[in-house]
Amino acid sequence: MLNQDRYFDPNPQVREIARELYSSVKDLPIISPHGHVDPRIFAENTPFPSPTELFIIPDHYIYRMLYSQGIPLEELGIPTQDGTPVEKDHRKIWQIFGKHFYLYAGTPTGAWLTHEFEDVFGITEKLNGDNAQEIYDHISAKLQTPEFLPRTLFNKFNIEVLSTTDGASDSLEYHKQINNSDWNGKVIPSFRPDAVVNILAANWKDEIAKLSSASGIDVNNYKSFIAAIENRREFFKQMGAVSTDQGILSPFTHQLTDDEADAIFQRALNGNASVEDERLFIANMLMEMARMSSEDGLVMQIHPGSFRNHNQVIFNRFGLDKGCDIPVQTEYTKNMHELLNKYGNDPKLTIILFTLDESNYSRELAPLAGHYPALKLGPAWWFHDSIEGMTRYRQMVTETAGFYNTVGFNDDTRAFLSIPARHDLSRRVDSNFLAGLAARHIINIDEAKELSYQLANGLVKKAYNL
Repeated sequence: MLNQDRYFDPNPQVREIARELYSSVKDLPIISPHGHVDPRIFAENTPFPSPTELFIIPDHYIYRMLYSQGIPLEELGIPTQDGTPVEKDHRKIWQIFGKHFYLYAGTPTGAWLTHEFEDVFGITEKLNGDNAQEIYDHISAKLQTPEFLPRTLFNKFNIEVLSTTDGASDSLEYHKQINNSDWNGKVIPSFRPDAVVNILAANWKDEIAKLSSASGIDVNNYKSFIAAIENRREFFKQMGAVSTDQGILSPFTHQLTDDEADAIFQRALNGNASVEDERLFIANMLMEMARMSSEDGLVMQIHPGSFRNHNQVIFNRFGLDKGCDIPVQTEYTKNMHELLNKYGNDPKLTIILFTLDESNYSRELAPLAGHYPALKLGPAWWFHDSIEGMTRYRQMVTETAGFYNTVGFNDDTRAFLSIPARHDLSRRVDSNFLAGLAARHIINIDEAKELSYQLANGLVKKAYNL
Protein backbone atom coordinates (compact mmCIF):
# COMPACT_ATOMS: atom_id res chain seq x y z
CA MET A 1 0.00 0.00 0.00
CA LEU A 2 2.90 2.37 0.71
CA ASN A 3 4.34 3.69 -2.54
CA GLN A 4 7.89 4.91 -2.02
CA ASP A 5 7.12 8.14 -3.90
CA ARG A 6 3.98 8.96 -1.94
CA TYR A 7 3.28 12.68 -1.49
CA PHE A 8 5.99 13.63 -4.00
CA ASP A 9 5.25 15.76 -7.05
CA PRO A 10 4.50 13.79 -10.23
CA ASN A 11 6.84 16.16 -12.10
CA PRO A 12 9.93 13.92 -12.63
CA GLN A 13 12.45 16.70 -11.92
CA VAL A 14 10.85 17.71 -8.65
CA ARG A 15 10.23 14.11 -7.64
CA GLU A 16 13.86 13.15 -8.16
CA ILE A 17 15.09 16.01 -5.95
CA ALA A 18 12.44 15.20 -3.33
CA ARG A 19 13.65 11.61 -3.20
CA GLU A 20 17.22 12.77 -2.60
CA LEU A 21 16.23 15.23 0.13
CA TYR A 22 13.94 12.76 1.86
CA SER A 23 16.60 10.03 1.85
CA SER A 24 18.89 12.38 3.78
CA VAL A 25 16.40 12.93 6.63
CA LYS A 26 14.09 9.90 6.74
CA ASP A 27 16.16 8.10 9.40
CA LEU A 28 16.86 11.07 11.65
CA PRO A 29 15.69 10.67 15.27
CA ILE A 30 12.17 11.87 16.01
CA ILE A 31 11.78 14.88 18.27
CA SER A 32 8.17 15.05 19.49
CA PRO A 33 8.04 18.28 21.54
CA HIS A 34 4.28 18.56 21.96
CA GLY A 35 1.69 15.81 22.24
CA HIS A 36 -0.78 14.01 24.43
CA VAL A 37 0.49 10.44 24.72
CA ASP A 38 -0.20 9.08 28.21
CA PRO A 39 3.16 8.64 30.03
CA ARG A 40 1.61 5.77 31.97
CA ILE A 41 2.12 3.39 29.04
CA PHE A 42 5.92 3.87 29.29
CA ALA A 43 5.96 3.78 33.08
CA GLU A 44 4.12 0.46 33.26
CA ASN A 45 5.37 -0.95 29.91
CA THR A 46 2.65 -3.58 29.68
CA PRO A 47 1.13 -4.92 26.44
CA PHE A 48 -1.50 -2.78 24.74
CA PRO A 49 -4.90 -4.31 25.59
CA SER A 50 -6.40 -4.69 22.11
CA PRO A 51 -6.33 -3.18 18.62
CA THR A 52 -9.56 -1.33 19.41
CA GLU A 53 -8.18 0.23 22.58
CA LEU A 54 -4.95 1.07 20.81
CA PHE A 55 -6.32 2.62 17.62
CA ILE A 56 -9.94 3.69 18.08
CA ILE A 57 -11.03 4.53 21.62
CA PRO A 58 -8.30 7.12 22.44
CA ASP A 59 -8.16 8.79 19.02
CA HIS A 60 -10.78 11.41 18.21
CA TYR A 61 -9.31 11.77 14.70
CA ILE A 62 -10.71 8.32 14.03
CA TYR A 63 -14.08 8.33 15.74
CA ARG A 64 -15.10 11.88 14.79
CA MET A 65 -15.23 10.72 11.15
CA LEU A 66 -17.33 7.71 12.06
CA TYR A 67 -19.65 9.87 14.18
CA SER A 68 -20.06 12.30 11.26
CA GLN A 69 -21.52 9.37 9.29
CA GLY A 70 -24.13 8.67 11.95
CA ILE A 71 -22.37 5.99 14.00
CA PRO A 72 -23.04 6.66 17.72
CA LEU A 73 -19.99 6.99 19.96
CA GLU A 74 -21.60 4.42 22.27
CA GLU A 75 -21.23 1.82 19.51
CA LEU A 76 -17.52 2.67 19.32
CA GLY A 77 -16.92 2.05 23.01
CA ILE A 78 -16.22 5.67 23.94
CA PRO A 79 -16.70 5.94 27.73
CA THR A 80 -19.54 8.12 28.98
CA GLN A 81 -19.35 10.67 31.79
CA ASP A 82 -22.10 9.06 33.82
CA GLY A 83 -20.95 5.49 33.30
CA THR A 84 -23.97 4.44 31.25
CA PRO A 85 -23.34 1.38 29.05
CA VAL A 86 -21.34 1.51 25.83
CA GLU A 87 -20.21 -1.30 23.53
CA LYS A 88 -17.58 -3.45 25.27
CA ASP A 89 -17.01 -6.02 22.51
CA HIS A 90 -13.78 -4.78 20.94
CA ARG A 91 -14.14 -7.09 17.96
CA LYS A 92 -17.55 -5.64 17.20
CA ILE A 93 -16.14 -2.10 17.40
CA TRP A 94 -13.25 -3.08 15.14
CA GLN A 95 -15.68 -4.56 12.62
CA ILE A 96 -17.50 -1.22 12.41
CA PHE A 97 -14.15 0.51 11.92
CA GLY A 98 -13.06 -1.92 9.21
CA LYS A 99 -16.38 -1.73 7.37
CA HIS A 100 -16.10 2.06 7.23
CA PHE A 101 -12.35 2.39 6.66
CA TYR A 102 -13.04 3.70 3.17
CA LEU A 103 -14.23 6.95 4.78
CA TYR A 104 -10.61 7.96 5.46
CA ALA A 105 -9.57 8.00 1.79
CA GLY A 106 -7.63 11.17 1.00
CA THR A 107 -7.40 12.24 4.64
CA PRO A 108 -4.27 12.49 6.79
CA THR A 109 -5.83 9.96 9.17
CA GLY A 110 -6.02 7.50 6.28
CA ALA A 111 -2.38 8.18 5.41
CA TRP A 112 -1.23 7.69 9.00
CA LEU A 113 -3.25 4.51 9.50
CA THR A 114 -2.00 2.98 6.26
CA HIS A 115 1.58 3.70 7.37
CA GLU A 116 0.96 2.19 10.82
CA PHE A 117 -0.66 -0.95 9.46
CA GLU A 118 2.06 -1.68 6.92
CA ASP A 119 5.24 -0.31 8.49
CA VAL A 120 4.54 -1.32 12.10
CA PHE A 121 2.39 -4.45 11.70
CA GLY A 122 3.31 -5.70 8.22
CA ILE A 123 -0.27 -5.52 6.91
CA THR A 124 -0.20 -5.01 3.16
CA GLU A 125 -3.89 -5.12 2.28
CA LYS A 126 -6.45 -2.38 2.79
CA LEU A 127 -8.66 -2.82 5.83
CA ASN A 128 -12.32 -3.51 5.02
CA GLY A 129 -15.34 -5.30 6.39
CA ASP A 130 -14.31 -8.65 4.94
CA ASN A 131 -10.78 -8.81 6.38
CA ALA A 132 -11.39 -6.83 9.59
CA GLN A 133 -11.35 -9.84 11.94
CA GLU A 134 -8.30 -11.39 10.29
CA ILE A 135 -6.41 -8.11 10.68
CA TYR A 136 -7.67 -7.77 14.27
CA ASP A 137 -6.23 -11.22 15.08
CA HIS A 138 -2.94 -10.34 13.37
CA ILE A 139 -2.53 -7.11 15.37
CA SER A 140 -3.63 -8.80 18.61
CA ALA A 141 -1.00 -11.49 18.22
CA LYS A 142 1.71 -8.90 17.58
CA LEU A 143 0.69 -6.86 20.64
CA GLN A 144 1.34 -9.83 22.92
CA THR A 145 4.99 -10.12 21.87
CA PRO A 146 7.92 -8.36 23.61
CA GLU A 147 8.71 -6.50 20.38
CA PHE A 148 5.46 -4.54 20.73
CA LEU A 149 5.81 -3.35 24.31
CA PRO A 150 5.61 0.47 24.52
CA ARG A 151 9.26 1.05 25.44
CA THR A 152 10.47 -1.31 22.72
CA LEU A 153 8.37 0.49 20.12
CA PHE A 154 9.61 3.86 21.42
CA ASN A 155 13.17 2.72 20.71
CA LYS A 156 12.21 1.11 17.40
CA PHE A 157 10.56 4.34 16.27
CA ASN A 158 13.86 6.13 16.97
CA ILE A 159 12.20 8.70 19.25
CA GLU A 160 14.84 10.88 20.86
CA VAL A 161 12.47 13.01 22.97
CA LEU A 162 8.72 12.79 23.58
CA SER A 163 6.91 15.54 25.49
CA THR A 164 3.55 14.94 27.13
CA THR A 165 1.00 17.59 28.17
CA ASP A 166 0.25 17.77 31.88
CA GLY A 167 -2.01 19.85 34.11
CA ALA A 168 -0.59 22.37 36.57
CA SER A 169 -1.44 20.16 39.57
CA ASP A 170 -0.28 16.88 38.06
CA SER A 171 1.98 14.86 40.34
CA LEU A 172 3.94 13.64 37.29
CA GLU A 173 3.84 10.24 38.98
CA TYR A 174 4.45 8.32 35.76
CA HIS A 175 7.31 10.59 34.73
CA LYS A 176 8.91 9.81 38.09
CA GLN A 177 8.49 6.08 37.46
CA ILE A 178 10.11 6.42 34.05
CA ASN A 179 13.00 8.45 35.45
CA ASN A 180 13.56 5.92 38.24
CA SER A 181 13.52 2.94 35.90
CA ASP A 182 16.47 1.39 34.06
CA TRP A 183 15.02 2.52 30.70
CA ASN A 184 16.81 5.41 28.98
CA GLY A 185 13.89 6.71 26.89
CA LYS A 186 13.42 10.46 27.28
CA VAL A 187 9.79 11.32 28.11
CA ILE A 188 9.35 14.84 29.51
CA PRO A 189 6.32 16.81 30.77
CA SER A 190 4.94 20.11 29.50
CA PHE A 191 3.15 22.54 31.81
CA ARG A 192 -0.46 23.29 30.80
CA PRO A 193 -2.34 25.57 33.24
CA ASP A 194 -5.69 25.79 31.40
CA ALA A 195 -7.68 24.05 34.15
CA VAL A 196 -6.66 26.64 36.76
CA VAL A 197 -6.86 29.64 34.42
CA ASN A 198 -10.31 29.09 32.92
CA ILE A 199 -12.26 30.56 35.84
CA LEU A 200 -15.72 29.76 34.42
CA ALA A 201 -15.05 26.04 34.05
CA ALA A 202 -17.48 24.00 36.14
CA ASN A 203 -14.71 22.33 38.15
CA TRP A 204 -12.44 25.39 38.47
CA LYS A 205 -12.62 25.63 42.28
CA ASP A 206 -11.76 21.93 42.52
CA GLU A 207 -8.73 22.58 40.33
CA ILE A 208 -7.67 25.47 42.58
CA ALA A 209 -7.88 23.12 45.56
CA LYS A 210 -5.65 20.65 43.70
CA LEU A 211 -3.22 23.47 42.89
CA SER A 212 -3.07 24.41 46.57
CA SER A 213 -2.35 20.82 47.54
CA ALA A 214 0.27 20.26 44.84
CA SER A 215 2.15 23.51 45.49
CA GLY A 216 1.81 23.57 49.27
CA ILE A 217 0.48 27.12 48.97
CA ASP A 218 -2.98 28.08 50.19
CA VAL A 219 -4.40 29.63 47.01
CA ASN A 220 -6.98 32.10 48.27
CA ASN A 221 -6.15 35.24 46.28
CA TYR A 222 -4.40 36.31 43.10
CA LYS A 223 -1.00 36.74 44.76
CA SER A 224 -0.99 33.21 46.13
CA PHE A 225 -2.31 31.91 42.78
CA ILE A 226 0.69 33.38 40.94
CA ALA A 227 3.05 32.01 43.59
CA ALA A 228 1.55 28.55 43.18
CA ILE A 229 1.88 28.69 39.38
CA GLU A 230 5.54 29.68 39.70
CA ASN A 231 6.07 26.87 42.20
CA ARG A 232 4.62 24.29 39.84
CA ARG A 233 6.59 25.57 36.87
CA GLU A 234 9.78 25.08 38.87
CA PHE A 235 8.73 21.53 39.75
CA PHE A 236 8.02 20.78 36.08
CA LYS A 237 11.46 22.14 35.13
CA GLN A 238 13.08 19.85 37.69
CA MET A 239 11.22 16.97 36.05
CA GLY A 240 12.68 17.84 32.64
CA ALA A 241 10.03 20.14 31.15
CA VAL A 242 11.21 22.60 28.53
CA SER A 243 7.86 24.19 27.63
CA THR A 244 4.45 25.41 28.70
CA ASP A 245 1.27 25.39 26.67
CA GLN A 246 -2.05 27.22 26.72
CA GLY A 247 -5.10 26.31 24.67
CA ILE A 248 -7.27 29.41 24.36
CA LEU A 249 -10.14 30.67 22.25
CA SER A 250 -8.64 34.11 21.59
CA PRO A 251 -5.00 35.29 21.72
CA PHE A 252 -6.13 38.57 23.34
CA THR A 253 -3.45 39.80 25.77
CA HIS A 254 -3.79 42.50 28.40
CA GLN A 255 -1.99 43.23 31.67
CA LEU A 256 -4.25 43.79 34.67
CA THR A 257 -3.10 45.43 37.87
CA ASP A 258 -2.75 43.04 40.78
CA ASP A 259 -5.82 44.60 42.38
CA GLU A 260 -7.87 44.16 39.19
CA ALA A 261 -6.75 40.54 38.83
CA ASP A 262 -7.49 39.80 42.48
CA ALA A 263 -10.97 41.31 42.22
CA ILE A 264 -11.74 38.92 39.34
CA PHE A 265 -10.18 36.01 41.24
CA GLN A 266 -12.36 36.70 44.29
CA ARG A 267 -15.50 36.91 42.15
CA ALA A 268 -14.56 33.56 40.63
CA LEU A 269 -14.07 32.00 44.07
CA ASN A 270 -17.52 33.26 45.04
CA GLY A 271 -19.11 31.97 41.83
CA ASN A 272 -19.84 35.49 40.52
CA ALA A 273 -17.35 35.83 37.66
CA SER A 274 -18.63 36.95 34.25
CA VAL A 275 -17.65 36.01 30.71
CA GLU A 276 -15.79 39.32 30.47
CA ASP A 277 -13.98 38.53 33.73
CA GLU A 278 -12.72 35.27 32.26
CA ARG A 279 -11.66 36.96 29.01
CA LEU A 280 -9.62 39.54 30.93
CA PHE A 281 -8.19 37.00 33.35
CA ILE A 282 -6.95 34.73 30.53
CA ALA A 283 -5.51 37.76 28.70
CA ASN A 284 -3.67 38.74 31.86
CA MET A 285 -2.39 35.21 32.44
CA LEU A 286 -0.92 35.12 28.93
CA MET A 287 1.07 38.19 29.94
CA GLU A 288 2.08 36.54 33.20
CA MET A 289 3.09 33.30 31.52
CA ALA A 290 5.27 35.28 29.11
CA ARG A 291 6.87 37.07 32.08
CA MET A 292 7.53 33.76 33.81
CA SER A 293 9.01 32.26 30.64
CA SER A 294 11.31 35.24 30.26
CA GLU A 295 12.55 34.48 33.78
CA ASP A 296 12.67 30.68 33.95
CA GLY A 297 13.42 29.89 30.29
CA LEU A 298 10.47 27.60 29.58
CA VAL A 299 9.32 27.89 25.98
CA MET A 300 5.79 29.35 25.76
CA GLN A 301 3.39 27.63 23.37
CA ILE A 302 0.05 29.27 22.55
CA HIS A 303 -2.69 27.29 20.78
CA PRO A 304 -5.59 29.68 20.01
CA GLY A 305 -8.68 29.54 17.90
CA SER A 306 -10.53 26.40 18.87
CA PHE A 307 -14.16 26.55 19.92
CA ARG A 308 -13.90 23.72 22.41
CA ASN A 309 -16.76 21.24 22.83
CA HIS A 310 -18.90 22.84 20.13
CA ASN A 311 -21.29 19.88 20.26
CA GLN A 312 -22.81 20.36 23.69
CA VAL A 313 -24.71 17.07 23.52
CA ILE A 314 -21.47 15.12 23.08
CA PHE A 315 -19.67 17.19 25.72
CA ASN A 316 -22.40 16.60 28.30
CA ARG A 317 -22.45 12.86 27.66
CA PHE A 318 -18.78 12.07 26.93
CA GLY A 319 -16.75 15.02 28.24
CA LEU A 320 -13.67 16.76 26.84
CA ASP A 321 -11.68 15.97 23.70
CA LYS A 322 -14.25 13.92 21.82
CA GLY A 323 -13.68 15.32 18.33
CA CYS A 324 -16.12 18.21 18.47
CA ASP A 325 -13.72 21.15 18.76
CA ILE A 326 -14.16 23.50 15.78
CA PRO A 327 -11.85 26.27 14.46
CA VAL A 328 -12.88 29.91 14.65
CA GLN A 329 -11.67 33.01 12.84
CA THR A 330 -8.76 34.42 14.83
CA GLU A 331 -7.03 37.83 14.92
CA TYR A 332 -3.42 38.16 16.13
CA THR A 333 -1.94 41.58 15.26
CA LYS A 334 -4.10 43.59 17.66
CA ASN A 335 -4.69 40.83 20.19
CA MET A 336 -0.97 40.05 20.66
CA HIS A 337 0.16 43.69 20.50
CA GLU A 338 0.50 44.25 24.24
CA LEU A 339 2.34 41.00 24.91
CA LEU A 340 4.73 41.35 21.99
CA ASN A 341 5.57 44.94 22.84
CA LYS A 342 6.43 43.95 26.39
CA TYR A 343 8.19 40.64 25.74
CA GLY A 344 8.54 40.06 21.99
CA ASN A 345 11.82 41.95 21.58
CA ASP A 346 13.72 39.59 23.89
CA PRO A 347 15.73 37.11 21.76
CA LYS A 348 16.28 34.90 24.83
CA LEU A 349 12.52 34.23 25.07
CA THR A 350 10.74 31.83 22.72
CA ILE A 351 6.99 32.12 22.13
CA ILE A 352 5.63 29.55 19.67
CA LEU A 353 2.32 30.57 18.16
CA PHE A 354 -0.11 28.22 16.43
CA THR A 355 -3.31 28.83 14.49
CA LEU A 356 -6.33 27.01 13.11
CA ASP A 357 -7.12 30.00 10.89
CA GLU A 358 -5.08 29.43 7.74
CA SER A 359 -6.09 32.77 6.26
CA ASN A 360 -3.91 34.35 8.93
CA TYR A 361 -0.59 32.84 7.89
CA SER A 362 0.39 35.38 5.26
CA ARG A 363 -1.74 38.27 6.55
CA GLU A 364 -0.57 38.47 10.16
CA LEU A 365 1.43 35.55 11.50
CA ALA A 366 4.31 35.48 9.03
CA PRO A 367 4.85 39.27 9.26
CA LEU A 368 4.78 39.09 13.07
CA ALA A 369 7.21 36.17 13.25
CA GLY A 370 9.33 37.81 10.56
CA HIS A 371 9.91 40.75 12.90
CA TYR A 372 9.73 39.94 16.64
CA PRO A 373 12.84 38.04 17.86
CA ALA A 374 10.92 36.10 20.52
CA LEU A 375 8.15 34.88 18.22
CA LYS A 376 8.26 31.67 16.21
CA LEU A 377 5.50 29.96 14.24
CA GLY A 378 4.39 26.48 15.15
CA PRO A 379 3.73 24.03 12.31
CA ALA A 380 0.42 23.42 10.57
CA TRP A 381 -1.76 22.27 13.40
CA TRP A 382 -4.64 19.85 13.99
CA PHE A 383 -7.08 20.09 11.04
CA HIS A 384 -4.22 21.34 8.84
CA ASP A 385 -1.70 18.67 9.84
CA SER A 386 -2.08 17.16 6.38
CA ILE A 387 -0.41 16.93 2.99
CA GLU A 388 -2.13 19.99 1.56
CA GLY A 389 -2.25 21.81 4.91
CA MET A 390 1.51 21.57 5.43
CA THR A 391 2.13 22.66 1.85
CA ARG A 392 -0.16 25.67 2.22
CA TYR A 393 1.63 26.57 5.44
CA ARG A 394 5.03 26.63 3.74
CA GLN A 395 3.66 28.54 0.75
CA MET A 396 2.05 31.26 2.87
CA VAL A 397 4.73 31.62 5.55
CA THR A 398 8.12 31.18 3.88
CA GLU A 399 8.44 34.30 1.74
CA THR A 400 7.80 36.60 4.71
CA ALA A 401 9.06 34.72 7.76
CA GLY A 402 11.56 32.38 6.12
CA PHE A 403 12.22 28.86 7.38
CA TYR A 404 14.22 29.79 10.46
CA ASN A 405 11.32 31.58 12.18
CA THR A 406 9.44 28.28 12.21
CA VAL A 407 10.08 25.37 14.58
CA GLY A 408 10.04 22.19 12.53
CA PHE A 409 7.26 19.69 13.16
CA ASN A 410 5.30 18.39 16.13
CA ASP A 411 2.71 15.65 15.94
CA ASP A 412 0.33 16.76 18.75
CA THR A 413 -1.02 13.21 19.01
CA ARG A 414 -2.69 10.98 21.58
CA ALA A 415 -2.12 7.94 19.35
CA PHE A 416 1.39 6.71 20.12
CA LEU A 417 1.68 4.46 17.07
CA SER A 418 0.93 7.36 14.73
CA ILE A 419 4.06 9.31 15.71
CA PRO A 420 6.46 7.84 13.10
CA ALA A 421 3.73 8.01 10.44
CA ARG A 422 3.11 11.69 11.10
CA HIS A 423 6.79 12.60 11.13
CA ASP A 424 7.40 10.63 7.95
CA LEU A 425 4.55 12.45 6.22
CA SER A 426 5.95 15.81 7.36
CA ARG A 427 9.45 14.97 6.14
CA ARG A 428 8.10 13.90 2.77
CA VAL A 429 5.96 17.01 2.35
CA ASP A 430 8.80 19.33 3.35
CA SER A 431 11.21 17.48 1.04
CA ASN A 432 8.75 17.93 -1.79
CA PHE A 433 8.29 21.64 -1.05
CA LEU A 434 12.05 22.23 -0.96
CA ALA A 435 12.46 20.19 -4.15
CA GLY A 436 10.02 22.53 -5.88
CA LEU A 437 12.08 25.55 -4.82
CA ALA A 438 15.29 23.86 -5.98
CA ALA A 439 13.77 22.83 -9.32
CA ARG A 440 12.84 26.47 -9.93
CA HIS A 441 16.32 27.61 -8.84
CA ILE A 442 14.98 29.67 -5.94
CA ILE A 443 17.39 27.78 -3.66
CA ASN A 444 20.25 25.49 -4.65
CA ILE A 445 20.52 21.82 -3.76
CA ASP A 446 22.96 22.40 -0.90
CA GLU A 447 20.57 24.89 0.69
CA ALA A 448 17.73 22.41 0.19
CA LYS A 449 19.67 19.65 1.97
CA GLU A 450 20.50 21.90 4.91
CA LEU A 451 16.89 23.04 5.16
CA SER A 452 15.68 19.43 5.03
CA TYR A 453 17.77 18.69 8.08
CA GLN A 454 16.63 21.83 9.88
CA LEU A 455 12.93 21.17 9.25
CA ALA A 456 13.21 17.56 10.38
CA ASN A 457 15.49 17.98 13.36
CA GLY A 458 17.57 21.13 13.81
CA LEU A 459 14.91 23.80 14.25
CA VAL A 460 12.86 21.86 16.79
CA LYS A 461 15.93 21.18 18.95
CA LYS A 462 16.89 24.86 18.90
CA ALA A 463 13.36 26.18 19.52
CA TYR A 464 12.69 23.88 22.48
CA ASN A 465 16.21 24.00 23.92
CA LEU A 466 16.72 20.28 23.36
